[in-house]
Amino acid sequence: MKFVDPHKDQWHALGGEDGPAACINPAPHLLLSVEQWHAFRAQWPQGMPVGVILANDAEVKEIAADLPRLTLVQLNFPKWVDGRAYSQAHNLRARYRFKGELRATGEVLVDMVLLLARTGFDAAVLRADQSLDAAYRALTFFPGYYQGGVDDPLPLFAKPPGTADALVRAQAEFVHAGAAI
Repeated sequence: MKFVDPHKDQWHALGGEDGPAACINPAPHLLLSVEQWHAFRAQWPQGMPVGVILANDAEVKEIAADLPRLTLVQLNFPKWVDGRAYSQAHNLRARYRFKGELRATGEVLVDMVLLLARTGFDAAVLRADQSLDAAYRALTFFPGYYQGGVDDPLPLFAKPPGTADALVRAQAEFVHAGAAI
């Protein structure tokens, strides 16, 4: 997973003094609202990188037909307890097979990064008070999972013989190592 520094990000949203821009000149790495994208997609040059900001209460199917043209879909967590963007990410990856970047923004905490990765996110903008080092550590905290995810769809019981045994041993070692803490 990549952690994005908003001050060094090549992607930028358009805005004006009175809200979103009404006129858009296509340029690489623009982040558009769904409404802006729908208004300008017919004029958008093929192959020019463009991203869409999908509100967490919006249906993924609103942009499903356009996914092959999108380089980035940004999903928002307005509160860390609001998990609708996890479902959107899972649907984008598993159902619609979106191959571009899925980025989490808003109230993104270190505690969320493992689930972000398991549901299909590959980039996140951490909340300003979160530790980047802790986020990287959180991604390596568990050696395996009993249930499948977008990153590894096979549950533990469906893995080929020998693979699951090694995973169970690694998990046992992990648990026993924790006893020394």
